[in-house]
Amino acid sequence: MNDQQLRCGYVAIIGRPNVGKSTLLNYLLGQKISITSRKPQTTRHQVMGIFTEEGDQVIFVDTPGIHTNQPKAINRYMNKAASSALMDVDLVLFVVDRNRWTEEDDKVLQHLENTEVPAALVINKVDLLEDADSLLPYAASLRERHAFDSILPVSALRRSNLDELMRYIRAKMPLAPHFFPADQITDRSQRFLAAELIREKIVRQLGDELPYTTAVEIESFRHEPNIIHIDALIYVERTGQKRILIGERGSRLRSIGTDARKDMEVAFDSKVMLKLWVKIKTGWSDDDRALRSLGFEEY
Repeated sequence: MNDQQLRCGYVAIIGRPNVGKSTLLNYLLGQKISITSRKPQTTRHQVMGIFTEEGDQVIFVDTPGIHTNQPKAINRYMNKAASSALMDVDLVLFVVDRNRWTEEDDKVLQHLENTEVPAALVINKVDLLEDADSLLPYAASLRERHAFDSILPVSALRRSNLDELMRYIRAKMPLAPHFFPADQITDRSQRFLAAELIREKIVRQLGDELPYTTAVEIESFRHEPNIIHIDALIYVERTGQKRILIGERGSRLRSIGTDARKDMEVAFDSKVMLKLWVKIKTGWSDDDRALRSLGFEEY
């Protein structure tokens, strides 16, 4: 296939927290690169996923959910990350819940109004609808809010209608040479993915006790024959949080480490030796310097 037949473009996935953006990205790629949980604000960074098949390359940007009334510096960073994803993309996927439009959805829509990029409305979790007949009037009401290029109902978790969504996305990509090698799945490093996998396990196991007060820093990432050695620091803000994270006789920290290591071995196709430490870093989530040191970028 010559370069004149190749398609390549960027797609931003936006939406309020906890509507399934990261789950959608992982299933579209057929590989986990963005962490997920049932807790909102799980995704903190822009995560780029790359899909290449035949002559098409789609570069997805998964974004943090846009949220309101969150004054901390970390929330400002996340909102800026989500907003900046709309710059220089070829298509926007606006992900919403199956039957509930909120003030936060309005906030996301305001960001869309400031761009001329075509946007498709993706109505997620339709498998959970109690009344399937309610979908059409709901979709019609949303079409009145914005001139969406298309409205597509899906279930990311059940993989329902994802093939149709992918055909739509690929057809919208402009003619252009591919930007990445065919076998590259993300622009993020293994260190970044390791830190995110650890944070995912913390959120999943301790989301109620430690909702958004942890961060992970990879101190050491060493490749040796047949094994990767990873040393990671988990930051919390208070002594009580450290005690919860470690658990009785270290039981919770061991459980988090075991679950994270298993996912890392799949992701990196290698045996992993993972060591975790917990450190108190007071006020890190509202400290610009601390956030930059933990990998939060200014947009």
